Amino acid sequence: MVVEEKSILIIDPDDNDRNSLSSYLTDLNYKTETGKCLTDAVIKITMRNFGCLIIDVNLPEMKGYEAVNILKNISPGMKIIMTTKKNTKQLEAKVREQDIFFYFIKSFGKDELKLAINNVFNQ
Repeated sequence: MVVEEKSILIIDPDDNDRNSLSSYLTDLNYKTETGKCLTDAVIKITMRNFGCLIIDVNLPEMKGYEAVNILKNISPGMKIIMTTKKNTKQLEAKVREQDIFFYFIKSFGKDELKLAINNVFNQ
């Protein structure tokens, strides 16, 4: 499958966070799709090739960092950005052990996230 230009999948169980981020990225001319859980991510990634996945750490089925290997097996070239509302040293260590592109703490505002996404598509 060919990666669709500027295509981003947003997986976040929080409706407000998911919809807000989707609107923000759509305004920046990215094509977005959304889902609430790991099951949604697996289905969507199987059907379509995304350049970037933005996924929350706190998924209903398991921790997002535990899902990285599953998702990378389906789409090895996809860049993963992991997000969280609350960070701890232990959480950050677990996330950074995974093969992710960027770790984003939501309370920091969207400027860092915007730069990371730009880097995903300008490599």
